[in-house]
Amino acid sequence: MSLLAIVGRPNVGKSTLFNRLVGMRQAIVDDTAGVTRDRHYGRCEWCGREFSVVDTGGYTTNSEDVFESAIREQVQIAINEADAVLFMVEAATGVTDYDSEIADVLRRSKKPVVLCVNKVDSGDKQYDAYQFYSLGLGEIWSISAANGSGTGDLLDEIVRILPEETKEEDPYADLPRIAIVGKPNVGKSSITNALLGEQRNIVTPVAGTTRDSIETHYNKFGHEFMLVDTAGIRRKSKVHEDLEFYSVMRSIRAIEHSDVCVMMIDATTGMEAQDMNIFNLIQKNRKGCVLVVNKWDLFIKDSNTLKEYERSLRERIAPFTDVPIVFTSVVKMQRIQDVLDAVARVCENYRRKISTARLNEALLPILEETPPPAWKGKYVKIKYITQLPTAFPAFAFFCNLPQYIKDPYKRFLENQLREHFDLCGCPVQIFCRQK
Repeated sequence: MSLLAIVGRPNVGKSTLFNRLVGMRQAIVDDTAGVTRDRHYGRCEWCGREFSVVDTGGYTTNSEDVFESAIREQVQIAINEADAVLFMVEAATGVTDYDSEIADVLRRSKKPVVLCVNKVDSGDKQYDAYQFYSLGLGEIWSISAANGSGTGDLLDEIVRILPEETKEEDPYADLPRIAIVGKPNVGKSSITNALLGEQRNIVTPVAGTTRDSIETHYNKFGHEFMLVDTAGIRRKSKVHEDLEFYSVMRSIRAIEHSDVCVMMIDATTGMEAQDMNIFNLIQKNRKGCVLVVNKWDLFIKDSNTLKEYERSLRERIAPFTDVPIVFTSVVKMQRIQDVLDAVARVCENYRRKISTARLNEALLPILEETPPPAWKGKYVKIKYITQLPTAFPAFAFFCNLPQYIKDPYKRFLENQLREHFDLCGCPVQIFCRQK
């Protein structure tokens, strides 16, 4: 899936346009010393084309020199990751030094750029937009992100310049794809090396479907899958403020092109806000998940520590608690095999197809005993259940009044599915349809 990055200096309306394109999504928030900023990501669909959008929202620093350096670094990261860049400026303010600096970076890049002039909400302000031709980025697109005027033409241009997705023959297309994701410095690179081991001859490099991800054919210990390594590639070790943002952009692409995600967290810090955002991203994309708690050897333990830690972790990720949790120490090579076994189990569950006969035999007697609550004197009766032909487990419940089945009862249906069929680590989607 193509990726569009929205760049520009602070307070020009990037987040407003982002929200209009994809709707409100949970932002990635991270706290750095002296800096608080939000990172938003989501999907936009226009004229049958779907693409990902990343908002490189504004931030502040204490020094102008640091500010200018940070702008250049952040724009460069966005350019490197994205297939196209939307450069947003503001009509009333005019061309600023920061705009010129960002435009200079964009002109030198080989990425397609859409120059968007925001806050043009009246005919008089259209004249203020013409000065941005001086940036040398070609045609300008005048919009008002607040009221939506001009966004249709802007989206037409974005869809036009985004590269067409080509499907190449892949000898490993049928193998499950496993992405190792997480914050920086949680051990993603270490566990990748531990899984691959020293016998490099059984590893076959394959051209990745996304830039900056390396897919490796893994075939060991009875397990075969494509391992997507997203750890430590081109990490900007000196750009501390942009490290988290770079990690999230990498995670978006890796998650979208995977079947199961191995999400790593640091045992010493626990499940932080940034971890929760990545976990929510896995859920939104309907991917299987295995939680790996690394650096367990550094955690001070007693007899009940593991159970208490796992209990608090499941409370943190509720309501999606049916996820395998593996405690490891990659440095000491502890329980690496357990990670492989958990991944194999979730992959099997993710691709499991349950026959209609088995579903109805197991669930219909329970649903007759515990039917959906009546709504305004009308009784709902579920006739039969079938699994839908989707990439992840999705089920259709055919009934007489599907509009009266509410979310609490859908959670009951999901729990019954998980209880009777092994769907551990997999998202489950429930559809109620008219019979």
